[in-house]
Amino acid sequence: LQSSLKELFGADKYSRARKEVLTYMFSRPMQVALYFCTGVLEDETLFRHYALNVPFYTHFTSPIRRYADIIVHRLLSASLGVSSPIKMEKEDIQRQAEHCNDRKMASKRVQELSTDLFFSVFVRVR
Repeated sequence: LQSSLKELFGADKYSRARKEVLTYMFSRPMQVALYFCTGVLEDETLFRHYALNVPFYTHFTSPIRRYADIIVHRLLSASLGVSSPIKMEKEDIQRQAEHCNDRKMASKRVQELSTDLFFSVFVRVR
């Protein structure tokens, strides 16, 4: 896909703009990662990361960024025996994960609508 896209980008003065638009259009429909509690899901195939081709995957970033990352850090730390277990039932963790997913999806939708709006204005002005 990447080599095909490179051919479409071209080398003229619009190549950078074409690259931005095409990359956005192709990445937009990709499946969004969701937070979930592994103790609630029985189907372990849902734990896999398709693009990385690994059967079990946990993603997190710095815990100063998102609440979900704080929970993942705490759970990982407890599972490694570095800290005591968090006092939440798996159903409570799943509810928190679902709430984080809802907020993430709402944020993504607003971002997409904003991008569409500004792109429309850009096209209209040009």
